[in-house]
Amino acid sequence: MTIEVTTLPEAEITCANCKACCCRLEVMLITETGVPERYIDIDSWGGRVMARLDDGWCAALDRDTLMCSIYEKRPLICREFEMGEYECIAERNDNL
Repeated sequence: MTIEVTTLPEAEITCANCKACCCRLEVMLITETGVPERYIDIDSWGGRVMARLDDGWCAALDRDTLMCSIYEKRPLICREFEMGEYECIAERNDNL
């Protein structure tokens, strides 16, 4: 007797289900994209980073929608962090 194991495909990651896991990572500001000053902090080495609130999440994250409130002016690192790619999936798995 042969038992066939079927696995369900992983759901595609979209803005509606992403859960903003990457918004808990430290984001260094290495280029100028127009991030408003109220979202910029200085790290312990004097570098410019995205500010995070006491809960550890990025200050620019809208807590109701889990979407970036400055999406058009988000930092380069955020622009290069592609939803659904390896780093995204790894970060999601670390936060489950």
